[in-house]
Formats: sequence, C-alpha cells, structure tokens
Amino acid sequence: MSDPGPRKAPSLDEFAALAEQAFAGLPEAFRSLTGDVIFRVEEFAEAEVLEELGIEDPFELSGLYQGVDLSRRSVLDPSPHPSMVFLYRRPILDEWAERGDVTLLELVTHVLVHEIGHHFGLSDDDIDAIEAE
Repeated sequence: MSDPGPRKAPSLDEFAALAEQAFAGLPEAFRSLTGDVIFRVEEFAEAEVLEELGIEDPFELSGLYQGVDLSRRSVLDPSPHPSMVFLYRRPILDEWAERGDVTLLELVTHVLVHEIGHHFGLSDDDIDAIEAE
C-alpha cells in the first residue's frame, strides 16, 4: 500500500460531526443518562478557562465539563445553566498525531466519555479506574 500523503485536519464542522458519531456509538443507556448536555467543539479553551484551571499551555486541555453534575443537582435548586461538554479540536488533533496508536474517532470518543463521566459526578480518579478495568 502506498503512502496516502499528507492528510488534511478536519474542520470544526467535520470535527463536530465526528463527535456526533462518537456519541451515537455509545450505548443507548449511557446516552440517555446524559440528558440535556450541550456539546460544543472549539479550537482551544478560552484564556479565562485555562487561567481558572491553572493551565498555561492550551494544548494540555482536550476537553472540559462545565455545569452542575448530576450527583449535586436537586429539584429544590433553581434551574442551573445547561451542562456543557467542550471538546477542543487542536489539542485532540495534536494528541492523536503524537500518539499514532488510536484512530481520531477513538480518541474523540475517549475524551467525550471522560467529560460525560464528570457530568455523572465522577472524579478523574474514578474515570481512570473505570477505564483501567
């Protein structure tokens, strides 16, 4: 098989379609539990977000969950802002290119599941333990 030559990185819209494909590929029970989460694809996290998290290099953040996780919600609380999962295109593409051992869809799915895990109230350690099983 010949070398296909340089590949073009997916645009934001193409990347969003890939994220939709990744979400659609998750088990129905998992997808239904996510509820009203809004998914966004952006090039990088905003500077304010990086500063708040103490991250200097924007390539270090590939995804983010913002919102009140399901474990801390109450019917007595006022309606919170919608929960959001951000996927950051450039850091994910950079990791994919550096790793070379996973498809882009696999990596997007990994980041997506990780951030949805935060929506469910799981910590990074909880998510890492689940992934290790």
